[in-house]
Amino acid sequence: MTDRVVNPKELSCMGKLVAVSYVTLDGVFEEPAWSGPYFNDELGAWQERNLHETDALLLGRRTYEGFKAAWPQMEAATGEFGKRMNSMPKYVATTSLTEPEWNATFLQGEVADAVAKLKTEPGSLLLNGSADLLNHLTRHNLVDEYRIMVYPVVVGEGRKLWHDGTKIALKLADTWTTTTGVEVITYVPA
Repeated sequence: MTDRVVNPKELSCMGKLVAVSYVTLDGVFEEPAWSGPYFNDELGAWQERNLHETDALLLGRRTYEGFKAAWPQMEAATGEFGKRMNSMPKYVATTSLTEPEWNATFLQGEVADAVAKLKTEPGSLLLNGSADLLNHLTRHNLVDEYRIMVYPVVVGEGRKLWHDGTKIALKLADTWTTTTGVEVITYVPA
């Protein structure tokens, strides 16, 4: 096997993987009903930018099933955001589902290999939620940017965003705070 030299112009058209996560101060990410009192127009506009600057969603099975059940019914209430969410391509990491729906393609083979292959193509991927998938891809150095919304609430229990054994050094790329106290932090691998 020989090393391939990548032309810098080629890098600009290669895929980028951006992960967006909601977390509490104590690191819990699941069932984000706790985010409701803090979600406002600022976060809504930021989430809309995240969605519109990407070409496809990358989802784990649980997140895909939850989104697939919810978003088609929410399109009328969410306007352009809902239309975009429902119409864009989705790549799903699953070993148990067999019939893709909702513009989905199920990843084949080892997930990290499949995502690495997707990243060689033009366009960008947005990973929402899907902590198991996020941790797996982080361990394989496939996430290019982490956009984390830290909510000013401690819930005391629940699934954590980061699994034991997941390690990565990060560099702060951006941070801002909403008027409701949500800290929006963007990191890139160091």
